[in-house]
Amino acid sequence: MKLKAETLRLKAEFMKRVLLSWSSGKDSAWTLDVLRRDPAIEICGLLTTLNTEFDRVAMHGVRRTVLEAQAAAAGLPLWIVPLPWPCPNEVYEQRMAETCQRAVNDGIDAIGFGDLFLEDVRAYRERNLAPTGLEPLFPLWKIPTDKLAREMISGGLRARISCVDTEKLPASFAGREFDEELLRDFPPGIDPCAERGEFHTCVYAGPMFKSPLPLETGEVVTRERFVFADFLVS
Repeated sequence: MKLKAETLRLKAEFMKRVLLSWSSGKDSAWTLDVLRRDPAIEICGLLTTLNTEFDRVAMHGVRRTVLEAQAAAAGLPLWIVPLPWPCPNEVYEQRMAETCQRAVNDGIDAIGFGDLFLEDVRAYRERNLAPTGLEPLFPLWKIPTDKLAREMISGGLRARISCVDTEKLPASFAGREFDEELLRDFPPGIDPCAERGEFHTCVYAGPMFKSPLPLETGEVVTRERFVFADFLVS
């Protein structure tokens, strides 16, 4: 018994404790699954920015209740960073810096991101984390996005489109299932994983969850150039 306890202690001591940047969408959900397969990594929580004006995930427009259901299904605590709307960049960076300090105080070693290939986004994250001592992790980096999208779908990830940029995709894509049919219907030039912001998703099932979320689609709302599909958990 003592030997087992000592083995667990040593394992915990040498594991990298990671906070995962969580958007409520497919890329962060798949990142969670990938990182959990690494025996040297312990995921300690999901880090999400929340628009306090609407009580929804920033950019994705996903309700807090759905976000909380995702965290419960993943078996992880939520680290919510509240952001005003509109949010000046200096406010965003200040609140993220405060969250990073909390992470350091809690013994977190790194923050994981689901970024795929945008060099400027990666450089921004690395630059902001450099003073904190937290290591940035990018486990999906440079995986071809057509291959990655199909790997997610075949791997059991289930998601629906929560937000569409109508300058890049028709509004009718809002609310659609992220599946092979969707990939076939994309116009030329649309990245299959939407790394350039063509659309955002809300994950409701997959290997990263203990059980699927009973997700229901509500009304579809247009705000300037963006169309949002509202989702609820029943």
